[in-house]
Amino acid sequence: MADSKALLRLPGRGEFIDRHSLIVRVTHWINVLCVTVLLMSGLHIFNAWPRLHWGQVSGSSADALFEIGSRRDADGRLAGFTRIFGHEFVTTGVLGVSADARGVMQGRAFPEWATLPGPYWLPMAREWHFFFAWLFVLNGLVYLLHTVCGHHLRRDLLPDRSDLAGLGRSFVDHLRLRHPTGTGALRYNPLQKLAYLVVIFMLLPLMTLAGWALSPWLDAVLPGWVNLLGGRQAARTLHFAMACLLCAFVLVHVFEVLASGVWNQLRSMLTGRYRLPGDDHDRRA
Repeated sequence: MADSKALLRLPGRGEFIDRHSLIVRVTHWINVLCVTVLLMSGLHIFNAWPRLHWGQVSGSSADALFEIGSRRDADGRLAGFTRIFGHEFVTTGVLGVSADARGVMQGRAFPEWATLPGPYWLPMAREWHFFFAWLFVLNGLVYLLHTVCGHHLRRDLLPDRSDLAGLGRSFVDHLRLRHPTGTGALRYNPLQKLAYLVVIFMLLPLMTLAGWALSPWLDAVLPGWVNLLGGRQAARTLHFAMACLLCAFVLVHVFEVLASGVWNQLRSMLTGRYRLPGDDHDRRA
């Protein structure tokens, strides 16, 4: 995330500049840790009831919007399946049925290597998930205060008319893996601005709210508010869907880092120093 003060320096290509503040760098890496643990522990929790429904209570397998399961085939072997809105796919070896640490095939929605803990231990998975969920929220509030109070939101994230007019060009540039050079590399492009705004002010709040709706304690303190989300099972489905969208955002973000110069991007997020991309040598640096 480029600090606005860097834009006033107008450095030349290939020059090192101070790009990321300490708060941005620290909160970024805390987010990396939190998202990783939350994803893996969340998949473990999902394995305890690998179906998603809409409403207040869970129904049968036939009523599920999404389900990962296993069954015996004609030869008596375990076969995994994934069902989405009534459309079923065979996913043996990845989802539904996968090998454990000993290489033994077992019925399990998400494989052991993708969950935290690996072996089935639901209470521990919940402890990990709840702890890092609160850490994620508190860390996000620190970043949000820094963004708003430091004018990062108004100067760098809010799109102006030229940004909206350049959405099409920005989309084409992304498809062609074109990345800005010089001082243009310090500014968010229109797609980046919209993506960050949607994630920060829509996706993450909804995912957090849906996660709170799964807490019996919060439901008891403020009874009835879970119904605003459609019920407990609807909240679980929303929480899972928002987590999937967040994962998609992270994957695109990582791909863009790799495509635009991984060492330069990592250096800037570790030390704050960033080399303005110019020629091929600059992009590799």
